[in-house]
Amino acid sequence: MSTLFEATALVVPFEKLRMTDVEAVGGKNASLGEMISQLPQGVRVPTGFATTAHAFRQFLAHGGLAERIRQRLATLDTEDVRALAEAGAEIRGWIEAQPFPVDLEQAISDAFATLSAGNAQASFAVRSSATAEDLPDASFAGQQETFLNVVGIDDVLHKMKEVFASLYNDRAISYRVHKGFAHDVVALSAGVQRMVRSDLGAAGVMFTIDTESGFDQVVFITSSYGLGETVVQGAVNPDEFYVHKPMLVAGKKAVIRRNLGSKLIQMVFATPEEKAASGKLVNTVDVPAEQRNRYSLSDEDVLALARYALVIEQHYGRPMDIEWGKDGGDGQLYILQARPETVKSQQQGKTEQRYKLKGSGSVLAEGRAIGQKIGTGPVRLVRDIVQMDQVQPGDVLVTDMTDPNWEPVMKRASAIVTNRGGRTCHAAIIARELGIPAVVGCGDATERLKDGTLVTVSCAEGDTGHIYDGLLETEVTEVQRGTMPPIATKIMMNVGNPQLAFDFAQLPNEGVGLARLEFIINNNIGVHPKAILDYPNVDPDLKKAVESVARGHASPRAFYVDKVAEGVATIAAAFWPKPVIVRLSDFKSNEYRKLIGGSRYEPDEENPMLGFRGAARYISDDFREAFAMECEALKRVRDEMGLTNVQVMVPFVRTLGQAERVTQLLADRGLARGQNDLKVVMMCEVPSNAILAEDFLKFFDGFSIGSNDLTQLTLGLDRDSGMELLAADFDERDPAVQAMLKRAIGACKAAGKYVGICGQGPSDHPDFARWLADEGIASISLNPDSVIDTWALLAR
Repeated sequence: MSTLFEATALVVPFEKLRMTDVEAVGGKNASLGEMISQLPQGVRVPTGFATTAHAFRQFLAHGGLAERIRQRLATLDTEDVRALAEAGAEIRGWIEAQPFPVDLEQAISDAFATLSAGNAQASFAVRSSATAEDLPDASFAGQQETFLNVVGIDDVLHKMKEVFASLYNDRAISYRVHKGFAHDVVALSAGVQRMVRSDLGAAGVMFTIDTESGFDQVVFITSSYGLGETVVQGAVNPDEFYVHKPMLVAGKKAVIRRNLGSKLIQMVFATPEEKAASGKLVNTVDVPAEQRNRYSLSDEDVLALARYALVIEQHYGRPMDIEWGKDGGDGQLYILQARPETVKSQQQGKTEQRYKLKGSGSVLAEGRAIGQKIGTGPVRLVRDIVQMDQVQPGDVLVTDMTDPNWEPVMKRASAIVTNRGGRTCHAAIIARELGIPAVVGCGDATERLKDGTLVTVSCAEGDTGHIYDGLLETEVTEVQRGTMPPIATKIMMNVGNPQLAFDFAQLPNEGVGLARLEFIINNNIGVHPKAILDYPNVDPDLKKAVESVARGHASPRAFYVDKVAEGVATIAAAFWPKPVIVRLSDFKSNEYRKLIGGSRYEPDEENPMLGFRGAARYISDDFREAFAMECEALKRVRDEMGLTNVQVMVPFVRTLGQAERVTQLLADRGLARGQNDLKVVMMCEVPSNAILAEDFLKFFDGFSIGSNDLTQLTLGLDRDSGMELLAADFDERDPAVQAMLKRAIGACKAAGKYVGICGQGPSDHPDFARWLADEGIASISLNPDSVIDTWALLAR
C-alpha cells in the first residue's frame, strides 16, 4: 500500500495516487494519479479524487448488505440469461436504496468542495474503477458505469451509488465467472474527474500498438466529434490515424495513414432545461454534413497525441490503451485515462494461426475487420438486447451496435457483425479478447443480412471485413515466427495490400522486393488519374464520383497524392528500416479502363500486355501529368515522412532511349538517383533488357527480374490467353529463359550492382529458387505464404 495516504482513507485526491494503489482505488484511478504526478509537464490530465476500496467495503458492510449479495449469487447459473438479469437487477436495487455511512458522505462532500472550488456550474465525470479492472490479462472494458456532465454534490452522490451498483450488472457478474474472479474480491472505486469540454471539440481512443496485427511501431488513433463515449461504445464510425513511432521521434511528418469515418452523431452536454425535463445528462445529436466530410483532428493534433502516447508507453513500459479529449473551449488536448492493452501484447507465441479464404462468393455487406480470423454460420438478427437469448452457439450475431451488456452472448457467436462502431469500441475489444472475428461499422448490415442465411464472415483480407453469401471453404495454417537460419540469398516479400503489411512484416524477411502501386490505386483510390486531373471539367456522374472519394482532402489531386503516399508509407513503415522496392504503377490499358472514368481515357487495345504500359506510358505527353502525382507521393514519403528505405523500380522499359528519358523524368520530378540515398532499379522483364544488360545498367542501380513477363516474352506466350495448351509451356525453368536470367544476373554482378527477382516462379518452383541462389542472385522476393518454406529449403 502506498505511503501517501492512510490505509483507512475513504477518499484520496488523484495527485496522491500511484500505480501501486490499484488494490485501493482500481487500475483506472491509480493510473490517473500516476500520470498526474509522474509524467513530464505538457501531458495534460484533468484532476479529481477517488473513493477507496475500503470505503466501498464499508458501504456494503453497512446494514449487512454484503452478506445478502453473497447468498444471492451463490447458486446463480450465469449461462441462464434470464436468471442472471433478475439477480443483477435485485442486487443493484439494494445498493441504490442503501444510505451512505455518515463519515463517507462527509469525506466525499469535502473532497468535492475542494475540487469544484466554488464553481456551482462546473461539470464532472463520475467513473468506476474496479480493483481487478485493467489487469494486463483482463479487459473489463466498460463493464462498470460512467456518468458525464454531473453537476453539484447531490448529483455526484447519487451517481456514485449507481457506479457502486454497476459492479453487479449482468455483464460484470458474467465476466467475473468467465474469468474466474470471486465476486467479493473485486471492489469498486468511484473517480470524480473535472470534465474536458470535448462536447465542443473531439475525443477518442488511441493504442500504442496496431490493434489487429500487434505491430508495435505505430500509434493508432481514433477520433470523432463530441464526447468520447460514442467512440468507446461503438455508436459512431470514427476517423482513424496511424503514426509511425520512429519517424515521430525523428521529427518527421509521421502520419502514415488516415481513414475518414462517417461520424454521423456526436454526444453533447444536455442543457439545464433538458436535464430538468428528462433527467438526461447528455444528448446525442446529428453531425452537420460539412463536418462529417472532413477529419475531426488536424495532423498537428494527431502528432501531439502520438507524442503523449509515446511518453505514456515509455513510462509504463508496455503497450497502452488511452482515452483522450480535445477541449473545444481552450483548444488543448487532454489524456482522460490510460490502461495496459490486454489482447495483442499478451500473445507472445512462436506460432500463430493464419486464415485464408479458399472459395469466393457474393459480398452481402462489409465494414471494418476486427481480428484476422474467419467465422461461418447462420445469421441471427438481434434488434434488441431483450432478444439476446435467441443467439445459439455458432450463430453469426448481427445487430445495430453492441455494448458490454451483450458480452454474455457474444462468446456464443462464431462471428459478430454491427452497423456501427470503429476499431476501438467495446464490441471490437471484447471480440478480440474472445478471439471471435467481428466486422463493425457496416452501416446497413441489419437490412442486408436476412435471419437464418448461411454466411462467411472474413477478417482475413486486410482492413475491410467482408460478409459473403454461403459457407465458403477456408484454410487455417500454423505460421512460425522467430529467427531463420542464415543464408547467402536475401529472402524478401511481395506486398500489394498495405493493410496487410503490419502483419506480413512480422514474418522472417529481409524487406520488400516488390511493393505494387496497382493495389493502392485500385482499392484506395478507384478513380482514373486523368479524371482526377480533369476535375471539375468532367461529366456530372464522374464529377460526383470524384467528389465522393476525395472527401476530407484539400482537392481531388491532393486526395490522389495523399492516398498513394499513405499506401506506400504504410508498407515502408511496416518494414522499416529494411529496403522496400516500390514498382511504379504497372497497370495495362484494360486494367486502367476498369477504374471509374477509365473507359473515357484508355485505348481499346487488342493485346494490352504488349501495349501502352510501363516506361512508355510515363514519358508520353498523354500520361505525364498523371505520372507526376505518383512521383510527388513517393518524394513525400521519402523526404517529408522520412521513410528513406523506399526505393523506386521502373517496369517495362523496352529500349535504351526509354531508359534514358524515364530516369531523366524521375530526376526532374525530385527522384534523382543518389539524392537522399535514393536507388532507382529497373524491372528486367523484356528480352532486350537481358540482351543489352550492361547498357541498361548505366541508367539504373540494378535489376529486379520480373520472371513472369520475361518468360512469356522469351517464349512468345501470352500468359493472359487462358488457353490450356499454352499454359503447359509457360515455365521459368525453360533453358531459353534461364539463359536470359544467367545473362542478366552476370551483368549485374560484373557491374557491382543489385540483382533480385520478384516473379511468381521461385514461389511455385523450389528447384528454380535453388538454381537462382546457385547463380548468385542477391535476393528472391516471394509471396508471403511461401517465405518460410523457401527460406528453409535454401538453408538445407
